[in-house]
Amino acid sequence: MEIIRSNFKSNLHKVYEAIEEADFFAIDGEFSGISDGPSVTALTNGFDTPEERYQKLKKHSMDFLLFQFGLCTFKYDYTDSKYITKSFNFYVFPKPFNRSSPDVKFVCQSSSIDFLASQGFDFNKVFRNGIPYLNHEEERQLREQYDEKRLQSNGAGALSYVSPNTSKCPVTIPEDQKKFIDQVVEKIENLLQSEESKNLDLEPCTGFQRKLIYQTLSWKYPKGIHVDTLETEKKERYIVISKVDEEERKRREQQKLAKEQEELNDAVGFSRVIHAIANSGKLVIGHNMLLDVMHTVHQFYCPLPADIINNTSLAELEKRLKETPFNPPKVESAEGFPSYDTATEQLHEAGYDAYITGLCFISMANYLGSFLSPPKIHVSARSKLIEPFFNKLFLMRVMDIPYLNLEGPDLQPKRDHVLHVTFPKEWKTSDLYQLFSAFGNIHISWIDDTSAFVSLSQPEQVQIAVNTSKYAESYRIQTYAQYVGKKREEKQIKRKWTEDTWQEVERKRLNTQCISYALQNHYYHTNSLTATSTVGKRNLSPSPAEADLEARISGEISDTELEQTESCAESLSEGKKKAKKLKRMKKDLSPAGLYKILLKFWTCSLFKALETHSLGGEMIAGLRLAPKPTCNSPHPPPLSMVSCGQRQSRSRGSF
Repeated sequence: MEIIRSNFKSNLHKVYEAIEEADFFAIDGEFSGISDGPSVTALTNGFDTPEERYQKLKKHSMDFLLFQFGLCTFKYDYTDSKYITKSFNFYVFPKPFNRSSPDVKFVCQSSSIDFLASQGFDFNKVFRNGIPYLNHEEERQLREQYDEKRLQSNGAGALSYVSPNTSKCPVTIPEDQKKFIDQVVEKIENLLQSEESKNLDLEPCTGFQRKLIYQTLSWKYPKGIHVDTLETEKKERYIVISKVDEEERKRREQQKLAKEQEELNDAVGFSRVIHAIANSGKLVIGHNMLLDVMHTVHQFYCPLPADIINNTSLAELEKRLKETPFNPPKVESAEGFPSYDTATEQLHEAGYDAYITGLCFISMANYLGSFLSPPKIHVSARSKLIEPFFNKLFLMRVMDIPYLNLEGPDLQPKRDHVLHVTFPKEWKTSDLYQLFSAFGNIHISWIDDTSAFVSLSQPEQVQIAVNTSKYAESYRIQTYAQYVGKKREEKQIKRKWTEDTWQEVERKRLNTQCISYALQNHYYHTNSLTATSTVGKRNLSPSPAEADLEARISGEISDTELEQTESCAESLSEGKKKAKKLKRMKKDLSPAGLYKILLKFWTCSLFKALETHSLGGEMIAGLRLAPKPTCNSPHPPPLSMVSCGQRQSRSRGSF
């Protein structure tokens, strides 16, 4: 059943009914794109951990839109031993409910749009007739806006609209609005005195003026009129005032409340279906469904937590499960629902993909039942046989971690046969195969243009590959454990820097500045001199007078003065801290400052090197020069399969 905005409300009860009576559901989604940066190959590296895969998809896929959601419900008919299916295709689009509603921004990927178009996808149904939706936070904010609007407007005499103090005192009206409000009151007086007129339409006005009108009328006319806000075809808002008795006024207010509630439900839209699925507590299955689940949570429920696809192979799986030893299930579409024919594939229509996913699940679940004693023909979605697979999302293209576990720790494979290799950007897959040609069968998983994982067939070959590459110039090889360890260290260093370093740097800079101040203060006090500041260019080298001053006072600062400098640093205001920090950074990054730092560093390094090494041969200032390459070929020579003992007898140039 195809569901768009125009028929969503009229068919929502059918959706609820199908969810209520179903044994399990299958879902599938179609998206406006998959990756906003890396290629799909890089996005789904074969040696991703579950956390890395999740973080990649969260970073590079969540700005796309899930705009078609397929739901297929399955209910088992014990009388005829068959499943009754109900399939739904929902076209969803985040149309703004009003001017204060979220105005969602999303991106499209040309290859994904082109692919869906080639499959006959109707984009008009998305953008013109897509069902709106809100997540939990957006729904909460919208309801708060409605509540605030009621309190501000203080609808005339409506108990649910009037604040406790509304009718106790007149409203304070700004001077520039008094004339406008007086004219409105005069028109209402004329309406009340007229026997013919029942309604009064005021001219469109600003939101602030409408608020003043509501508040004034609530105080001045607590009974006898009803006030409402309508909208013109040009989206201009205006107020309508009607003469009513008390019974009619209450009836209209109830209608208004019901209308607002209906508008809120319309704004929540398709999210109501997701809420119904979640609240049912029933089994939900999918094919390569990690991305489907992430988008569903992100769009219709709440932002994804910080931690924790094209399904053409789905058709092949469905065909395989029709063969021995599997038995294809008997299914039938419920009355009033369109039936799918697997002979005429409709792949990449979300509802059809959900339907096929459900068929595959039934075949595999029933196959598990054949191992029981006695064998079971039908295995329910609530069976204990299925429980080990609950809350496990399949990870596509991951070599040794089959799923992401939502209920417990993820699998931790050893990966002691995996190498991390970095190399020039010009290298291709063939270059890596040539480099590792002596190691037999290998598997390559690209990370980016200059790095990849290479898995060897035997773990004992790993150290040989690392040892034979120590003197290579164009590439580097490390074990997977070393790679993970360095990443963990970098992450810890980054976190440590973020949390502590700037505070420590700030404290040291302030102490240094205060010590400088104390030095000057000490000098001026001991010599009874009056300091006079001068402004001008300063030489990088200290003058003789300054050098003499520093030598004279370097040993004369008492502990008491140092304690005073410490308290000085602590007493500086936050504003001064930031100003001095920026000033110091600017000074250090100036050409003169950089020159002084570099000159000091290289002078110290050179003298230290000259003290420990003689100049000559390949030794210059303590730096060992690598031998020049003898081959100009851009392709890497193969690694040698030699042990550490054999390698010692070879010359260094042989590597």
